[in-house]
Amino acid sequence: MAGRFSAQRAPSPSVLQVVATQDAPSLSASVAPPVEASPPPGAQSQRLLDAKVRLHHQLLEDLNLSAMHRVKAEEARPQIHDMVAEYIAKERIALTAQELTDFVSEIMDEIAGLGPIEPLLKDPTISDILINGHECVFVERRGVLEPAPVRFRDEAHLLRIVNRIVSGVGRRVDESQPMCDARLPDGSRVNVAIRPIAIDGPLVSIRKFSKRPLSLDRLIEVGALTRPMADLLAAAVASRITLIVSGGTGSGKTTMLNALSSFISDKERLITIEDAAELQLQQRHVARMETRPPNIEGKGEIRQRELVKNALRMRPERIILGECRGEEAFDMLQAMNTGHEGSMATIHANSPREAVSRLEQMIGMAGLPMSQQSIRAQIAAAIRMVVQLQRLSDGSRRVTSIAEITGMEGDVVQMQEIFRFVRQRTDEDGKIHGAYSATGARPRFLQDLVAKGMVLPPSHFDPSMPM
Repeated sequence: MAGRFSAQRAPSPSVLQVVATQDAPSLSASVAPPVEASPPPGAQSQRLLDAKVRLHHQLLEDLNLSAMHRVKAEEARPQIHDMVAEYIAKERIALTAQELTDFVSEIMDEIAGLGPIEPLLKDPTISDILINGHECVFVERRGVLEPAPVRFRDEAHLLRIVNRIVSGVGRRVDESQPMCDARLPDGSRVNVAIRPIAIDGPLVSIRKFSKRPLSLDRLIEVGALTRPMADLLAAAVASRITLIVSGGTGSGKTTMLNALSSFISDKERLITIEDAAELQLQQRHVARMETRPPNIEGKGEIRQRELVKNALRMRPERIILGECRGEEAFDMLQAMNTGHEGSMATIHANSPREAVSRLEQMIGMAGLPMSQQSIRAQIAAAIRMVVQLQRLSDGSRRVTSIAEITGMEGDVVQMQEIFRFVRQRTDEDGKIHGAYSATGARPRFLQDLVAKGMVLPPSHFDPSMPM
């Protein structure tokens, strides 16, 4: 047969007795057959493509999906392989060994995974998956968006995949609650918006996270910062200098927070608070908490502010807030000011100065009778450093500024920039070139680092020295 399948042996009954039955209920209403991706070079005829879709449909009708969930996917794969081969032989369709293997993989992805997007989740070069309706999927590779050759059968098929994702973390998405944050088992972050707010069909954004969080050394290798900057950040975190990581959407704030957390001692108790748990801390003693949306009656919501308050009763040594976005900012600052030095948070802002202004606005959202000056005094007393990140137009992510909050002068929060990234030119391919430089300012908390046995060379802060 020279690598093609015209006849196959009967499937082994061991797992098939559990997985498939003669009178198994139809699955066409619950699992839609995945549609072929854009044909690869040398693709088969339209007749073959139509036949493959038909086989998907027939095979899924014969499978007992509830039993499949009790069987490990890899245990079922050989039997599914045999079933597919038997169908192909009956239909007299010629498939190569590789085409048959790919076909079986599609079936397994539909049954045990997330259907058409499962291969994208397994691709380590992809950092983001963006679904704009059932026929339009984009991915981000190395900071650049490109179309992905996958699509869903129809909108109902995409909605089934969406519900599979959100139900896995005990959440829901429907017309009464058309937006939802969730996460995948590997920690990837998912945001979903469906009709009526998504006009052209479900919108799904998946931010993938590598199984191995990036270290500061790796960030240096990719040009996100320099060795002197990394040395300062590492020493600051180890010495319990409280800081916030600021940046726009997709600038790498969570990646930076993960990298910085590696310098926290294993002897400390950490509590993380997030909307959708995605931090990948490596310490042994980490207590993770996650917000909860309201139920269908609009009750039962648990916000970040309640979690921050509760965390203070759990003997934390540091609190790490995944994203500070509202009234919880006040409680977080209170924690930083009352014996929880070294706590960290991220915030959406375009500069260190704007990050301070945003915090001021968030504290105002708490509705407390505080003057503007007292709010700023709280910020200046609690936070000592701001790490600013930016996603540049060429897709690269860089630390563009490291600034120290030095205190108050009158009613103004005083800051000094320690390191900065200076753009120099953009080449014909759109790649941005620039250089890091020290400003010449020496952090005032250097004496705290020295007291804890961490001495940084003076050359790190010398603007005349190359970085």
